[in-house]
Amino acid sequence: MNSDFGEKLITWYQKNKRHLPWRDSQVPYNIWLSEIILQQTRVNQGLAYYHRFVNAYPNVFVLAAASSDEIYHLWQGLGYYNRADNLMKTAKIIARQYNGKFPEDFEVLKTFPGIGDYTAAAVASLAFGKKQPVVDGNVYRVLSRIFGVETPINTTKGKKEFTTMAFRLMADYAPADFNQALMEFGALHCVPRHPDCETCIFRDSCFAQSVGRQSDFPVKKPKAAVGRRYYYYFVIQLRNHEEMYLYLNKRTSRSIWRNLYDFPSVETAVAMNSPLDSIREAQNKNLFGKYSVSFGTPSPAYEQQLTHLKVSACFIPVFIKEPFDDETKKSLLLVQKNQLINYPVPRLIARYLQDQNMTK
Repeated sequence: MNSDFGEKLITWYQKNKRHLPWRDSQVPYNIWLSEIILQQTRVNQGLAYYHRFVNAYPNVFVLAAASSDEIYHLWQGLGYYNRADNLMKTAKIIARQYNGKFPEDFEVLKTFPGIGDYTAAAVASLAFGKKQPVVDGNVYRVLSRIFGVETPINTTKGKKEFTTMAFRLMADYAPADFNQALMEFGALHCVPRHPDCETCIFRDSCFAQSVGRQSDFPVKKPKAAVGRRYYYYFVIQLRNHEEMYLYLNKRTSRSIWRNLYDFPSVETAVAMNSPLDSIREAQNKNLFGKYSVSFGTPSPAYEQQLTHLKVSACFIPVFIKEPFDDETKKSLLLVQKNQLINYPVPRLIARYLQDQNMTK
């Protein structure tokens, strides 16, 4: 089966592949950009972001010169903002130290922020034709099912085993064609649930199909338990004549949502009995200083699932009659309501603002 695996795969690919913009070019910048965006993101969602970034930043020099707020704003909704951080860092390195040219070597590519084995292999093989297998979730699924590999894919041994297998199967085929064909077959045909085994090109030689165990592959070691975090946000509002202003907080600590904007908050590891309990905690922290404030009705809980963390947030409107002095304001930023759209915020915050018609 190994001898005709690549031939069958590439023939299928030529007939069934999707026409994606980064496939029409061997420009390393475009390939790198698409791979960073598509990390943890489905193609149908990432495609729009890819077009936005290419239009706004047509080359690595323009991207390297952009401000972090501009990047975060364009990235808003994609999540996993460390990807945006690494995008900016790598763009600056390529622009300044490599004169805008991406290196061809797989090992060198891996030294850049945000570029691991997968992304380095994609750039090296798709842009430069290097014989380097690209192993993603689709590849794990296809190879494990066809060959009956039960080594957990989220282990060092598993990653090495599947990379070696893909390298061997690539043989003398064009690396770009083989890698894209294997990933595309997993994305379109050998899908996680209800794969189309009846019309599969590997039907007669697939281990999982022969024993009826398609859903058992790929094998993964159990993940650690997901943590919880609760935010009680105080949406501090000031009316000045006909205009509304709100206080925003820029997150600078090395925790979730770093460099994004949210509201002043009380954060806990365990849910409070009532959102109103957070008001006493905020007053104990002197969040409102000496100022007279009034409170609106707390919002329902908003939830967001991150990789290893489930976040729940409640928003409590706070009304003030005069701006905070510097001692109370500290690092908070007073922003006019119609300017909120210019500040990158976590998806959970964006949902609340949209529900409150504050993004218009």
